[in-house]
Amino acid sequence: MLAPLLAYAADDPSTSALARDGGRAFVSQSLRPYVVAALAQQDARRPLVVVAGDDRQARDLAADLRTWLAPRPVRLYPSRGVSYESHLAPPPHLVGLRVAALDALLARGDAPPVVVVSAVALSEKVPDPALRPHGFTLRVGDLLDLEETAADLVAAGYERVDQVEDRGQFAIRGGLLDLYPATEDRAVRVDLFGDEIESLRWFSTFTQRSLGDVDAVEVAPAAELAPEHRELAEIAALEDADQRPDIAELLPVDDFHAMLDLVPDAAVLIAAEEEVEPALADHWTDVCTAFHADDAHDLYVPPERILATLAQRAAIRLSSIDGDQPYQFRGQAADIAARGVREAEPELEKLVRSGYRTVVAFGRRGEGERAAYNLGRMKVRWVDGDAPRGADLAFVEARLRDGFIAPGFRLAVLPEHRLFHRRPARTAGGRRRGALRSFTDLRTGDIVVHEDHGLARFAGFDTKTVAGVTRDYLELEFAGSDKVFMPVDQFAKISRYVGADGAHPPLSRLGGRRWDTLKARARRAAQELAGELLNLYAERKRRQGHAFPPDSDWQREFEDAFPYRETPDQREAIDQVKADMEAPRPMDRLICGDVGYGKTEVALRAAFKAAENGRQVMVLVPTTILAQQHYGTFAERLKDYPFTIEHVSRFRPAAEQRAAIRAFAEGRVDILIGTHRLLSRDVRPKDLGLLIVDEEQRFGVRQKELLRQLKLKVDVISMSATPIPRTLQMSIAGIRDISVIETPPEGRRPVKTYVGEYDEQLVKAAIERERARGGQAFFLHNRVETIDETAERLRGLCPEARFEVAHGQLDDRTLEERMLRFLRGEADVLVATSIIESGIDIPQANTLIVERADLFGLAQLYQIRGRVGRSRERAYAYLLYPSAASLTADAAQRLAALSDYTELGAGFKVAMRDLELRGAGNLLGDEQSGHVAALGFELYMQMLDEAVRELDGEDGAGEEHEPVRLDVNVDAYVPADYIPYEQAKIDVHRRIASARDVAELHELRAELADRFGEPPEPLVNLLLLQQARIKLGQAGARAVTFRGGRLAVTPIELDSRRAKRMREEIPEALYESGKAQLSVRVPDDPRRRFPAVVRAADVLLAVSREAA
Repeated sequence: MLAPLLAYAADDPSTSALARDGGRAFVSQSLRPYVVAALAQQDARRPLVVVAGDDRQARDLAADLRTWLAPRPVRLYPSRGVSYESHLAPPPHLVGLRVAALDALLARGDAPPVVVVSAVALSEKVPDPALRPHGFTLRVGDLLDLEETAADLVAAGYERVDQVEDRGQFAIRGGLLDLYPATEDRAVRVDLFGDEIESLRWFSTFTQRSLGDVDAVEVAPAAELAPEHRELAEIAALEDADQRPDIAELLPVDDFHAMLDLVPDAAVLIAAEEEVEPALADHWTDVCTAFHADDAHDLYVPPERILATLAQRAAIRLSSIDGDQPYQFRGQAADIAARGVREAEPELEKLVRSGYRTVVAFGRRGEGERAAYNLGRMKVRWVDGDAPRGADLAFVEARLRDGFIAPGFRLAVLPEHRLFHRRPARTAGGRRRGALRSFTDLRTGDIVVHEDHGLARFAGFDTKTVAGVTRDYLELEFAGSDKVFMPVDQFAKISRYVGADGAHPPLSRLGGRRWDTLKARARRAAQELAGELLNLYAERKRRQGHAFPPDSDWQREFEDAFPYRETPDQREAIDQVKADMEAPRPMDRLICGDVGYGKTEVALRAAFKAAENGRQVMVLVPTTILAQQHYGTFAERLKDYPFTIEHVSRFRPAAEQRAAIRAFAEGRVDILIGTHRLLSRDVRPKDLGLLIVDEEQRFGVRQKELLRQLKLKVDVISMSATPIPRTLQMSIAGIRDISVIETPPEGRRPVKTYVGEYDEQLVKAAIERERARGGQAFFLHNRVETIDETAERLRGLCPEARFEVAHGQLDDRTLEERMLRFLRGEADVLVATSIIESGIDIPQANTLIVERADLFGLAQLYQIRGRVGRSRERAYAYLLYPSAASLTADAAQRLAALSDYTELGAGFKVAMRDLELRGAGNLLGDEQSGHVAALGFELYMQMLDEAVRELDGEDGAGEEHEPVRLDVNVDAYVPADYIPYEQAKIDVHRRIASARDVAELHELRAELADRFGEPPEPLVNLLLLQQARIKLGQAGARAVTFRGGRLAVTPIELDSRRAKRMREEIPEALYESGKAQLSVRVPDDPRRRFPAVVRAADVLLAVSREAA
């Protein structure tokens, strides 16, 4: 509810004059959404088109405007995502967003919309709405023929699938139609009685569960063109490029119009004037190169025409570059980053004392009320309908991305995550068993592993009432037509299947001994491997490493000299690394962050901490070039401090390398940087304290084995943008710690990625554009045999450009000379193999051309694309393939995924996706991968855990007691109207089922009350039931039964004093020492029996823990 705060801008004379008369204005970036929202609110009677620079800017601005302008509708009109010339169909969700935005502008509704559009989207012509396939409306009570509807949906661009997962898909099963409309946020299930629509229900594609009824659903088209036009274009895409007809012959280009021409009545506001013209010019260059001819004018609008239209129609132009604008709106980004309410309060007081109306936005009211309660001196009021007038503190319930402090408006708005910087709590006890601790969400259709029954397909999640008792169940499908409805209290028994090679495993059959045999065989192997692992990760936890002291003045001085501002994620990673180093246990932490996101700075600060305390540091990198580069970085940053830094690589003479290694062994070198050479037997540090492994995914298993012994004694930091599956799984499984840096450095822009067929003119234009702006380019050709001929061809194509060739088979001296020439700017284009993948940092290189992108893996392509875009310049990546016809399904999937992951900080997501596509691989050595394939990674790791615990002698007091199996006939489930989000509901069940301590349940209940309100009775019952199971387990029980109106608990060991105490608390309790059994009379009525069981569990645990 932020709209009332727009009143401050309405009171400001500059805002009113700008809204009334138009003109140009400077607006600080942090203030842009607020000012645009205020100007939009001044004229709420007309639809408004807001023009942003690129799609990412448009998306973020649309999200911000929704928050500021609610309930006024705000739509995003993105670009198609793929160019017309790439012959790839745009994703249905983008088509849906475009259609919805255009229809909202063309409709004459009560609330005129605000539509945010990117400059590139303006340059793409739009088919006349009459050419679009027709949508239709589904209403309860209407008649519907399934076959006709299926044909209509296919004509409208929808894809028929077995199970609906994404927009633009539909599935028919019996008398059910599942459909995900292109413009809706949820899928709909159409239930038929004969030919009549009996009900329409929203449902979750995540769990396939219903989310509520609806009377009517609008089915918008999922394609921009009718089927007859689409078919011609699809057929043409499969022909050879030189035989394809002109685009004008395939499409009715006369009926394609500029987007702004279709909405002549809408007002236009430019939100980022400085971005629009360069974005249009770049896009037009790409288009003209790819089309070769005047075809471009048929499907795209030339920049000069768009700029002329904007000059005529855009009355208001905002820019974040300070110039001669008559209006100025200045503000500062709000980022206080206090450690808690007590630390934040003085900062809030300072703002209020300075005359600012200070507003803090909380995503959930409960969080705000808790913060208000903890304030010591300040009083808080909530913004519900009117804006605070005086300088005071107010809280508001709203999800805001970024805030600002605006002196002109005397207004400070801070989102809660910018006010507090919370260090995540470290959980004691490491990894939690079972309970779907996999990194990805469990989705319907996924393969899961049930401990007792084997491999099954997860078919959904449902609430069922059986014998008058309502519970939540997971539906699991086994081989044949066998099904199991599993109560959610057994959630800890299943895990998501991640196999050895990503292949689809056969489902298990219920009954029989095959699954038990597989488990027994794997358990034996796990026991053998456990002994080895003990000498690694388990022993590392027990070993005493070196506990470094807290930061010194020198350390703080060194950190203050960092010329850039740390991002929040980077600061968090630095805090975590320092906390690990200051602890006595040796550190083993993975830092996962995109190229250029500051991983090296995290390592530098750790290296400084180690070296300052007299311990040596080893930096291990995969390539000679990277070793040279790191040496330069370390030497430059540490030049003012008395540390000796050396490097060992092929670029140095053997005598110099030996001298450096000898000095390191004698303790005269503090930091040694090098390649695999550091793993040689003659490298023996005198007093090693820290090992840094960069680009960890490039080291093989054998090299990592050599690091094992080091990990027992010293702190280890591994760094990667896209970690390999083994590293990732072990980090997420809790065997190793992980820090993820996802926030881009200030000023960084996403790499503009072009995916399409190889075209010489496109390559020439890309190289010449980069040369024209004084930059450099990479051309990746991954065959050493033909790389020199390729370079010659490129020299003929661009005679003015200077080319260098680099590949791994050159001798060391030649490779070094060529790389250094490119680094110094003596060459414009580096024609190279994939050796450029590893960590090369050349900020002036901002164009990348990959000749055969279809032959690379997803994570590898992402790493390679990360070689550009490391400065503030806009970077371009051209991922090319020979022809659409030769593209395999897998390659198309990889390239489409990379098109999706263009935003900054997506490396971690790419690694996750790569793990799903490739599987867990040979995680634990050759002899173990077969067991991983048979049982899935999670269950195998669980067996390994148990074997390690057994060998380590962790029993008695340290043993983790398992909750007992216990059921009472009461309603115990999560009501659909209490937690509306299916994913959150699954997570709640997972956390309840995997809880091993009552404190975890209390913490969860407090969190639920804060997020969703006081838990309803069925959910309270679910928590109490698990609490009783935990307490009975902690008292030593292994089995609980009900016989003849009595609760029997075994085995229970009570001496005579404790048995007497038990009878004092519960007179009807009976203890039989010979059977080690406690029995308690309980009522037959389930509603009265349940509290009696909970009380018996409470008393039994309390008595069993009393001192003897």
